[in-house]
Amino acid sequence: MINSVGLVIFDCDGVLVDSEPIAIRVHVALGAEHGWPLTPAEVIERFVGRSSTSIAEQIAERVGADTAAEWTRGFERLHRIEVDTALSPVEGIEYAVDTLAELGLPTCVASSGSHDKMAHTLGRTGLYDRFAGRIFSASEVAHGKPAPDVFLHAAARMGVAPERCVVVEDSVNGLLAARAAGMRSFAYASDLIAPHLLEGPNTTVFKSMRDLPALVTDSGRPPTTPSA
Repeated sequence: MINSVGLVIFDCDGVLVDSEPIAIRVHVALGAEHGWPLTPAEVIERFVGRSSTSIAEQIAERVGADTAAEWTRGFERLHRIEVDTALSPVEGIEYAVDTLAELGLPTCVASSGSHDKMAHTLGRTGLYDRFAGRIFSASEVAHGKPAPDVFLHAAARMGVAPERCVVVEDSVNGLLAARAAGMRSFAYASDLIAPHLLEGPNTTVFKSMRDLPALVTDSGRPPTTPSA
């Protein structure tokens, strides 16, 4: 139990912006084109929550470096087109972020995505200004998720001890990173991943972003002592 929450760290894709279905569709299409047929479930298992570097390394191991580079270029182009035409914020996220701000709880973003990608997706959905100056990328650290580096980096930059941070995530790799960082997790269960796969130590699984502020504030209350 966390006695005092000092920072709420949000993942970006799938938590702030509903971009995971776009990324999955694009990877499935590119896999079929470049000789590595992938199902949506396989893309979720292998790629979701990981950095672009980690994804490119997996692709290169399967189809070679040249094809992986072509795949990456295709992904960036197609992903950008779909973001510009189909991306929306995660349902209820504006309410959650604004309510946390009203409660005086600091927030930031720590994502596997690049700064350019986050500027684009958060900008297209009107969320960028809510986090400007408090956005951290796995490109700034040695190891991406499921390593804890990006969450520990965000906590250090925000001046908050890891044990006073909570993480809002939607992927197994992100939750593993939060647990490795010693941070409590709130796992947003979208329709992409079965909720039971998100369960684990110091993790609360939830379905609606509108529930998040109450869950976070409840986690910050000292445990009550039963009366005699």
